[in-house]
Amino acid sequence: MSFSVEGKVALVTGANRGIGRVIVETLLKNRVAKVYAAVRDSSAIADWVSQSGGAIVPLTVDLTKPETIQQAAQKAGDVELLVNNAGIAKVVSVLAPHAIETLQEEMEVNTYGLIRIAQAFAPILAANGGGAIVQINSVVSIRNFANVATYSASKAASYSITQALREQLKEQKTHVLSVHPGPIATDMAKVAGMYDMADPPSVVAEGIVKALANNDFHLFPDKMARNFWNAYEAYARQVIESDPAAG
Repeated sequence: MSFSVEGKVALVTGANRGIGRVIVETLLKNRVAKVYAAVRDSSAIADWVSQSGGAIVPLTVDLTKPETIQQAAQKAGDVELLVNNAGIAKVVSVLAPHAIETLQEEMEVNTYGLIRIAQAFAPILAANGGGAIVQINSVVSIRNFANVATYSASKAASYSITQALREQLKEQKTHVLSVHPGPIATDMAKVAGMYDMADPPSVVAEGIVKALANNDFHLFPDKMARNFWNAYEAYARQVIESDPAAG
């Protein structure tokens, strides 16, 4: 089922910078009714909010703190589109002494955070006609990169959870989109040493709008990601997106 963002009420986590901020701006260009900008410190976006003329509403959300997610759900009961963009990434090898602690930290945000926010907002989306959930995963969810080994593992887990959400939320007519960028020109790409080969965040944001309209489950939006998709598409179509009960 095609999902148009026009006229919808959206919520974007990690909205203060990078991909999240551009997603907010792109949704507004595509005539959403309103965007809740979910950030850990709402004072950091005060000027941006005031300049939006009421189109951007700040929310305090920390994916590691369930109480902030529940409070946001109580305030944003009109949400029809949820974009879970917030995440963390650290450069660490799997043999580093602190690898397990780093993985635990990344899982807390990248995977457990997805579960928490989906649990809080799935009933709201159902009440508002179904809506859509967009999860920002990564190409590392299907291929581990050794210098960001634990981040890759956390994103593989979040991709798995995204697949489960797709299956479980079909009955309430909630569309689920899994987004798998390669290096995007953000602070995260700088940390990973991949900024020079990165595409702009706009390819992700614009890709989301188009993928929702096309009723896609997977989006591989940038140059590197599309190379992954060329090799992965057949498996994704035949296994991930197929109905296992169909035989």
